[in-house]
Amino acid sequence: SSLRMNRAERVLKSAATGASYNMLLQLSFRVVTFLMNAYVLRHISGELLGVVNVRLTLLYTTILFVSREAFRKACLTRTDDRIQWRQTINLLWFTVPIGLVTAAGLSAVWMFVLRQPSTDHYVWGVLAYSLAAVLELCTEPLWVIAQTFLYVRLKVAVEAAAVLVRCLVTVFLLVLMPHWGLMTFIIAHLAFTAVYLLLYFGPFGLHVMSAEFQRRHDDFTVGSWFDLLPHSHAAQPFINWKQARLAISFFFQSFLKQFLTEGERYVMTFFAVLSFGEQGIYDVINNLGSLVARFIFQPVEESFYVFFSQTLHRGVPYHNQTQTSLRVASETLYMLLKFASLIGSIILVFGYSYSYLLLQLYGGEKLTDGAGPTLLRWYCVYVLVIALNGVTECFVLATMSNKEVDLYNRTMVGFSVLFLLSALFFTHLVSSVGFIWANCINMMARIAHSVHFIHKYYSGTDYSPLKGLIPSWQVWVSLVLSFIITSQSELHFCCDAQVATVYHIAVGVCCVAVTAGAILIGEKQFIQFGMKRLFNIGSRAD
Repeated sequence: SSLRMNRAERVLKSAATGASYNMLLQLSFRVVTFLMNAYVLRHISGELLGVVNVRLTLLYTTILFVSREAFRKACLTRTDDRIQWRQTINLLWFTVPIGLVTAAGLSAVWMFVLRQPSTDHYVWGVLAYSLAAVLELCTEPLWVIAQTFLYVRLKVAVEAAAVLVRCLVTVFLLVLMPHWGLMTFIIAHLAFTAVYLLLYFGPFGLHVMSAEFQRRHDDFTVGSWFDLLPHSHAAQPFINWKQARLAISFFFQSFLKQFLTEGERYVMTFFAVLSFGEQGIYDVINNLGSLVARFIFQPVEESFYVFFSQTLHRGVPYHNQTQTSLRVASETLYMLLKFASLIGSIILVFGYSYSYLLLQLYGGEKLTDGAGPTLLRWYCVYVLVIALNGVTECFVLATMSNKEVDLYNRTMVGFSVLFLLSALFFTHLVSSVGFIWANCINMMARIAHSVHFIHKYYSGTDYSPLKGLIPSWQVWVSLVLSFIITSQSELHFCCDAQVATVYHIAVGVCCVAVTAGAILIGEKQFIQFGMKRLFNIGSRAD
C-alpha cells in the first residue's frame, strides 16, 4: 500500500510538473507567435495568411492527429501487464504507414478537389507539409519512451527549440525575400521538422541508449538503435494484441476528436463559407482567443491524462481500485475542475471588456473594423467551455473500458453531426461568429456526457469531485462586480484617447487584484493544493 501510494504521488507530481513546464512552453510559443503574427499581419496578404494558417496547417495537423493519437493513448494506458517494449515499439511504427496513406489521400484532396487559392507554390506547400508530418511520426517510439519514464522537460525543450527556429526563419525570409510568398512558410516549416527530428534522435536518443539510462530503468529492454526499429522476436508475438485493440478503439474516436477540435477549419475548407482573406483574419482572432486556452488548458489535459491513466485501472469500477489511487485521483480531478472554472470565468469576465483594446493594439483597424471585437468576445465564452471540457474529458478517456470507448465513438458521431449542422446554420446567420456558437454547443454536449460519466463513476463513494465546477461565493461576487465595472469603464474610457485608455487598463488591473484576493480567501484548499504540487515537487523524474 505504501509503495502504491508513493507511485501515485510520484505520477501526480510528475503530471503537475509536466503541466507547468508545458504551460511555460505554450506561453513562450504564444508570445513568440503573437509578436510574429503582428509583424506578419502587416507584411503579407490576408489570402496568404488563410492559405498557411488554415488550409496547409489543417492538412498537417490532420495527418499527425489521425495517425498517432490513438497509438499514443493506447501505449500510455496502464495495464496489469508489464510493458513489453519490443511489442510496443512495433505497434508505434504502424503510425508511419498510416501516416503515408493518410498524407497521400489528403494531399490529393487538397490539390485536386478543394478550391485552389491564387497563391504561387500551393502544390509545393501541400507536398512539403505532408512530408513534414510523416517524418515527425518517426519519433513516436522515443516520444512514448519519454512520456512513460516521466521526462517532463523533454517535450518543452524540443518543441520550444523547433518553434523558435521556425519563427526566426519566417521573419528572416520575410525581411530579406518578401517576394517569396508561400515559399517562405514552406522553408520555415521544414526547418521546424528538421530540428524536431534532430533533437529526438540526437540528444535524447543517445541518452536512451546510454548505460546510465539502462541502469535506472531495468525493465527497459531497448539497448541499441536497431531495437528502436520494428522487428520480430521469437519468444513474443509481433505486437501486443490487447494494446492493438485498444488503439483501434481510440482510432475512430481520435479522428472524430480532431474534426471537433478543428471543426471550423474543416467547414471553411470544404464548404467555402469564407474567402481565404476572411479565413486569415478569422485565424488571427482565433489565435488571440485561444492564447490562454492553449497555454494553460492543453498542457493540463495532456499531463493529467497520463496521470489518470497510470493511477487508475482502465475499465475497473471504483470498488476494485485501491483506496489510495481513488482518493488521489478524486482530489486531483476536483482541483483541476476548480482550476478550469476559475481561469475560464476570469477570462470570460475580463475578455469581454478588453477585446476591442487588444485588437486595436495588435492589428489596428484591420481587426477592429467589422466582426473582430464581437468574435473575440464570444471566444472568451468559448474559452470557459473549452476549459471544462478538457478536464472532464481527459479523466473520462483515461478511465473508460474498451467497450465504453467504442460506445463513446458512436456518441462522438452525434457530436460531429451536431457541430456540422450548427456551424452551417449559424455561419449563414451571423458569418464567422457562427463558428464560435457551434463550437460552444458541441463542447457543452461533450461536457454533459463527461459529467454524467464522472458522476456515475463516483456515485458509490464518498468523493464528489464535480463540486470543483462551482467557485466560492466570494469569487462569484468579485467576478460579477468586475464585469459591471469594466463594462462601464470600456463604455466611458475606451479607446480613442491615450489617457482614457490608460484609465481603462488601470480599472482592469484593480478588478483583477480584487478577484485574486477573493480567490485567496474563498479557495484556500485549491491554493494549498497548487502550492504543494507545483512548488514542492521533491524528486524529479528527469
